[in-house]
Amino acid sequence: MIGRLYNVVIDCPDPPALAGFYSELLGMPVVHKREGWVVISDDRIRIAFQMAPGLRQPHWPDPERPQQMHLDVMVDDIDRASAQALALGAKRLPGDGADFRVFEDPAGHPFCLVFEV
Repeated sequence: MIGRLYNVVIDCPDPPALAGFYSELLGMPVVHKREGWVVISDDRIRIAFQMAPGLRQPHWPDPERPQQMHLDVMVDDIDRASAQALALGAKRLPGDGADFRVFEDPAGHPFCLVFEV
């Protein structure tokens, strides 16, 4: 092993707002905040949100504007979790599968709610 994963970093136009969205979605508190940078963590996983002025938002599933990365969020009740994500500001996207639904966060990054069928 050369090193260990420290942060997953998501570029966005408003780090505090997007960190707040994922903090609520994942139940992970904000643990660090400075200008242009916010981190949420549950003591195992850290997700950082970095200011990216002029970010070209991905558009699922358009290959001209690829997703670049996405998070899979495991849920027990897909209907309840979908409603909660939408209430937080997520938007439903096309492309559901047998065991997942696709959404985008308020900054346009795709993410999936994953469930066991």
